[in-house]
Amino acid sequence: MIAVESLARELRRSGVSDVLADDTTRAAYSSDASLYRVRPMVVVRPRHGEEVAAAIEICRREGVPLTARGGGTSVAGNAVGAGVVLDFSRHMSRVLSIDEQARTATVEPGTVQVVLQQAAAEHGLRFGPDPSTFTRCTVGGMIGNNACGSRTLGYGRTSDNVSSLEVVTGGSELLHLPSAGSPAGSSTLSALRDLTHGGLATIRTELGRFGRQMSGYALEHLLPENRFDVSRMLVGSEGTLAVTTQATVRLVSEPAHRVLVVLGYPDIAAAGDAAPAVLAFGPTACEAIDSRIVDVVRARRGSAAVPPLPGGAAWLFVEVVSDGLGEALATARRVGATCGAVDSLVVADTAKAAQLWRIRADGAGLAGRSPAGLPAHAGWEDAAVPPAQLGAYLRDFEALMAEFGVTGLPYGHFGDGCLHIRLDLPLDKPEGKTVFREFLTAASKLVAGYGGSLSGEHGDGRARSELLALMYSPEALGLFAAVKHVFDPDNILNPGIVVDPQPIDADLRIPAASAVRRGLAFAYGHDGGDFSQAVHRCTGVGKCRADNTGIGGVMCPSYQATREEKDSTRGRARVLQEMINGSAVRDGWRSEQVHQALDLCLSCKGCASDCPTGVDMATFKSEVLHQSYRGRIRPRTHYSLGWLPRWARLARRAPALANGMMRIPGMGRTALVLAGVDPRRQIPPFAPQTFRAWFAHTAGDRPSSGDPVLLFVDSFTNYFTPEVGQATVRVLKAAGYRPILSARQQCCALTWISTGQLTAAKRILGRTVETLAADVRAGIPIVGIEPSCTGVLRSDASELLGTSAAEQVAQATRTLAELLADRDWEPPALTGTSVVAQPHCHHHAVMGWDADAALLARAGARVQRLGGCCGLAGNFGVEKGHYEVSTAVAAQQLLPAVDGADADAIILADGYSCRTQLADLTSRHGIHLAQLLSTVLENGEPSDPQ
Repeated sequence: MIAVESLARELRRSGVSDVLADDTTRAAYSSDASLYRVRPMVVVRPRHGEEVAAAIEICRREGVPLTARGGGTSVAGNAVGAGVVLDFSRHMSRVLSIDEQARTATVEPGTVQVVLQQAAAEHGLRFGPDPSTFTRCTVGGMIGNNACGSRTLGYGRTSDNVSSLEVVTGGSELLHLPSAGSPAGSSTLSALRDLTHGGLATIRTELGRFGRQMSGYALEHLLPENRFDVSRMLVGSEGTLAVTTQATVRLVSEPAHRVLVVLGYPDIAAAGDAAPAVLAFGPTACEAIDSRIVDVVRARRGSAAVPPLPGGAAWLFVEVVSDGLGEALATARRVGATCGAVDSLVVADTAKAAQLWRIRADGAGLAGRSPAGLPAHAGWEDAAVPPAQLGAYLRDFEALMAEFGVTGLPYGHFGDGCLHIRLDLPLDKPEGKTVFREFLTAASKLVAGYGGSLSGEHGDGRARSELLALMYSPEALGLFAAVKHVFDPDNILNPGIVVDPQPIDADLRIPAASAVRRGLAFAYGHDGGDFSQAVHRCTGVGKCRADNTGIGGVMCPSYQATREEKDSTRGRARVLQEMINGSAVRDGWRSEQVHQALDLCLSCKGCASDCPTGVDMATFKSEVLHQSYRGRIRPRTHYSLGWLPRWARLARRAPALANGMMRIPGMGRTALVLAGVDPRRQIPPFAPQTFRAWFAHTAGDRPSSGDPVLLFVDSFTNYFTPEVGQATVRVLKAAGYRPILSARQQCCALTWISTGQLTAAKRILGRTVETLAADVRAGIPIVGIEPSCTGVLRSDASELLGTSAAEQVAQATRTLAELLADRDWEPPALTGTSVVAQPHCHHHAVMGWDADAALLARAGARVQRLGGCCGLAGNFGVEKGHYEVSTAVAAQQLLPAVDGADADAIILADGYSCRTQLADLTSRHGIHLAQLLSTVLENGEPSDPQ
């Protein structure tokens, strides 16, 4: 086969403009959301259909496989390949037009589903299929696997909503395919028609038997009675026959009223038994969960994440719609009364319904961990049976799981007979591949015995194609192979899928990775002390590629700024996984590819809370830096910024002198360059008096009464912004607390942690924790001022130190808002005050911002809560080489919100880095929550303390 660089060169010569052949990109694209890893030779990001055709022609000539990819959210291994991977999401991602009269939209294949929905909503329309990955999956990907979603009963599958397709076949033929009939003069379609005529009996008896029969090719659409609809047949063919370059899809109008009825059953099989009765009422959705998912959501998201449910241990979420609310409510009540439920709940309020649906959405996202707390894997995650068979199938499937000793969190589209589940198969054990094969084979036989489909939504991919012989006759398999040959005579399009399949246990990602337990700095307690298992938490669902800021999310700011896969949490995890298996990224911790992937990670920890599987890339980056530079000369910023508390402690002796030197012409810029800091940044001045000095000086002004609370004085508050600490003291006094300090200045070692100096961090943090723990054991709570430092005490300390003292300190540490909420303190009135709030990323990820939001709401403030990161993120944004990304991240949410804020609006930013970014990039500045409350307590109204 042609060499990588030669292939890249040939592609560029043919007019393909965006070709990536570097090792970092190839590692980032080595997996999708499946269990499989296949490193591509080249990644191509086409800009238009001509480049797609050119790439296919080059691949045909050179015998190189080609795999089309959208959002990379395939869980069956449909979007990985050993040759060229076409990533449509980078450039071919536009909604080209919307025809309101015809109710259609024409889109490029890389268009993200939610982008199409937003464009359609402007016309009062929507695209029907709504898979759970709608925030990042692409329309091309939905066409590839015939995506469905929760409301298939109401809106149909993707194949039911395609009007026409423009494709390039594996034989390089360009086809425009309307929804019925076919263009004349096509040799491909002529041969396809002959094949169909010869296989009518097989097609009529084996294919299209029920709605979720997704396995194999949907040849039923080629039958004469279905008007030889080639476009619908291609939907779900997983990029093995042709590559879509443009699609026209049908749109529908939103119903006037939706009503949710939740039905309770003794167990999930009983819920399955009830599904056919529900279907008689024509619902738009009939979804199922059971207590296993509810328990996980409560454990991960808190009890407030689960609103009251009707009695039972399993539930059907049934949605009915109507033009009239009364009619919808009446139907919902009949569903509740006649479908065998032990209890029911009718919900017409859209906000309350959304909370209930959120249980289903959150549970699905959290299914990457089994009830046993083990990694749970895809592979057998979407089988379907005719709905009338569902209850019996579920009982037999539970018995099969028990036989193999595996567990999972079942949920699914029960109105369609489709069960979703990820299973804790022991892929990390020596016998794992054998168990994997035996279980999938047994499960395939079971579902085939019920007349079901190995895939009910996600396609066959690498996970199930080999098993199609257990579901289809040799005649049907022969038809699939013949159709493949007609469209793709050279077998270059996604080979090994559906036809001539790869073994289901070939190219598995997890068995290729050995455990990494020795010499680690962090404990990785939730992963058995194994860095490999921690990194393999990433299942690839790609939520890090979505814009989560609109719902207050943070992950992943660098990807939103660059749109590069390697800069997503998933891309970084894939590169780290390749480092661990050592086959392509061979230099371990010091590998260039690893450091390239991690360079633009802001260490914001957004993924630690926003990633459904809890990937914590900030911790991984710190570990990599620690392992790479341990005992070696480090980058300049590790000394200048990583040792910032030391330099600040020295400067406190003569802060005026230190500030004056930085004002000497040229001196400040020179200092920045020497420190490895971008010269466009400002050097924050040292405070003339430290907070601790002020606290000691004013001791006589504070009453000795009140409940003691230990104020953790971080370096930023002490040396740069003592006014924040002073405001915190005033608020605590007003709430009846008596603030106290430790005898000496303590440090959480945050800057050492973020720069990977973990040996020193353990030493520094260990001393701090032991000092704080003495007060904690006396029953005194700790309140943090700086969110990032508070987060270290709440989370990192336990992972780094692994001591009982660290756990005690973590349990006792509160944010200011949490401490005030514990006391049920009545805040001063902020009625009429407009607040633009930028929660610090670590605040969001580690502690959560709910207590702050509740306090502000109780005070009567009008709050605009921003998602995303400010972009400075500690040392990241000031380091040379990061300025452009830092400012691009700020431009996502923070800068537009500040620009649009009224002049008298309060910019609330508890994080020192957030306030620094504001000062650097805008004429506005932010204040801490303590400062806001303090000014109202003192002046009776909010004012700028500066």
